[in-house]
Parts: sequence; structure tokens; C-alpha cells
Amino acid sequence: MIQLIFDYTTLRLIWWVLLGVLLIGFAVMDGFDMGVGALLPFVAKTDTERRVAINTVGPVWEGNQVWFILGGGAIFAAWPALYALSFSGFYLAMFLVLFALILRPVGFKYRSKREGIAWRRNWDWALFVGGAVPALIFGVAVGNALKGVPFHFTDDLRPIYEGNLFGLLNPLALYCGLVSLSMLVMHGAAWLCFKAEGPVAERAAAFGSKAALITATLFAGGGILIWLGAFGGYQVTSPIVWDGPSNPLGKTVAVNSAAWLQNFRATPWLAIVPLLGIVAPLLAAAGFGARRSGLTFLASKLGIACIIATVGLSMFPIILPSSTNPNDSLAVFDASSSHATLRNMLIATVIFLPIVLAYTAWVYKVLWGKVSATTISQAGSSAY
Repeated sequence: MIQLIFDYTTLRLIWWVLLGVLLIGFAVMDGFDMGVGALLPFVAKTDTERRVAINTVGPVWEGNQVWFILGGGAIFAAWPALYALSFSGFYLAMFLVLFALILRPVGFKYRSKREGIAWRRNWDWALFVGGAVPALIFGVAVGNALKGVPFHFTDDLRPIYEGNLFGLLNPLALYCGLVSLSMLVMHGAAWLCFKAEGPVAERAAAFGSKAALITATLFAGGGILIWLGAFGGYQVTSPIVWDGPSNPLGKTVAVNSAAWLQNFRATPWLAIVPLLGIVAPLLAAAGFGARRSGLTFLASKLGIACIIATVGLSMFPIILPSSTNPNDSLAVFDASSSHATLRNMLIATVIFLPIVLAYTAWVYKVLWGKVSATTISQAGSSAY
């Protein structure tokens, strides 16, 4: 059994799954932080109400950011070619994300340092940017991954990226950006309903219900576009050597309008994943209306997980397709780190990931409870 787990093929598949788990973990854990930021100017009308919304995420957002670091670290160590291309080719987009994310801790720390109306209003909008912009750009990145990225490799495996920032803003990418934004707004609203009391929770339910319906509609619409062949997918046509060396130049890849449906046709039961990606947001919308905050938050989590998992299952075994030279696309079987690196990283993950999960669970247990205008008044200046 141990020998099977440490087999090179198995390790590549495990790290493909772990990459998906980390991306889902980031979207689920840090996603409601971004969603709350994006909703802040709309669900809170007074300074006290804004403090209620902010303090639902203020104690936990830093811990939630760990998932972002874990995801980036996993890409760097397990999929170095993917890291090199995405973090260099998407450099300007990544810079915008980091700039927006930097606004969030600054906004949390400085907003309550002064009582001026203009001062606090400006930081509220900074928190809005820190939530809405990353949510949009992460979806744009996924859209470009589905469409294909303009890159190729030289004979000595040096990656060459041929795109630019404006090329990333194509219709498909923007469509996926809207899916991501509405999805995380839904999640942020579900969190506010779960953690806040009073008018903030009531307004969040109204916005969340709309965002959930938009998410389900846009995601279903994207599936219809794929089914109609509105844009091409990528399919490996040469024999796959799962335990071979990591060399993306050794295969042939064809552009096929039905490629992103191929895995679901080959394994029909996988269709339950995109189906849940539609049903779960609809359940969340119903939960907002029924004021069932716990079930709404769980449905929101499930919807996010299934939407992200659908992308991974559609593209497998492709990780990042090349639109200029499809044969140079990165795949699970030819873009990973060495056998030893994947093995050692898996051992470290098995040891330390449960510690991270246990600590996270303990933090949320300690911080359990609702945030209201009364708790903000009692906390005084110690609250955000």
C-alpha cells in the first residue's frame, strides 16, 4: 500500500487533487472575507453597522489567508512550470490582486484609528476594493485557463509568454470573473447572515439571495456554452506516460470544442459535481429567504467547492493549456516536480496540514457567536 502511494503516477494524481483542495480551501475560507468586503458599502448604512460587518471577519481573516499561501506554495513546489508561467505571465494581474489584498489589512487596522466620517468612508471603500477586485480577477484567471494562455517553450524548456494584461480581459474570462464575483458575494452574505445580527444580516440576506441566483444562472449558462461548443477545449491525443519525465514537449494536444466535456462523457457519474454547482447556490438562495443561516452557509460552501471542482474535472489531465502552441500545454503527467520532491512534500503535508486544520477549528470555536451593535458597544475601541 505504501509503495503504491509513493508511486510517481499516484503522487502526481495526489498532488493534482491536493492543488484542487487548496484552491477550494482558499475560496471557501478566504472567500467570505472578500465577499464581506465587497458587500460592506451596501449592507451597512451607519458606522456601527459597518463595524458589525467588519468584526465578523476581523478576528479570522489573517488565518484564512494561510490558504492563499499554501496554494501558492504548493504550485511553486509541486508544479514549478505552472508557477513560472502563471506568476510571470499573469504578473500585472497578480500585482493588482496583491495591491487589493494589501488594502484589506491596512483598512482593518487604520479605519477605527480616527472618528472622521470621510476617513472611515474612504477605508470602507478600500475594503470594498480589497474584496471585490481579487474575487473578480481570480475568476478572470480561471477563464483564461479554460480558453488557453499564449505561451510556448523553447527547445531548452524556457517558457515564453506572449500575452498582455488586456489580452487576459477577453469575453470568456470576464464571464468567469462575474461567476467568481457573484459566488463570493453569495458566500460573504451567507457569512454575515451566520455571524451578524440586526439590519446587517437582513440586508445581507437580500443581497445574498440575488447573488446566489446569479451564480447558479451564470454557472449553468457557462455549461450550456461549453455544450454548444462556443469555445474550444484541449485534449491530449498522444499516448500518456504517467510515470515519465516532466517534459511538456513530449506530447500532442488537439483543440476540440467538445474536449472539456470528454471526462464527463467517459465517466457519467462525475456530472453530479457540476449539477451540485447549480443546485447548491439555489439551495443557498432558498436558505437566505427562510433565514436558515447555518444551512445557507453550508450550501454556499458546497456550491463553491463544486464550481471549482468542475473546472478541474473538465480540464484533467490538462492544467494550463497553450493557445499558441497546444502541444506545449502543461499536463498533470508532464509538469510536476521530481518523484522525490512530491514524496517528501506529501509526507510534510500529512504531518502539518492536520495541525493547520485543528488550529483553525479551535480558533473558530473560541470565536463562536454573533456580532451585534451591542457587542460592538461593549468592546469599544478594542473592536475594529
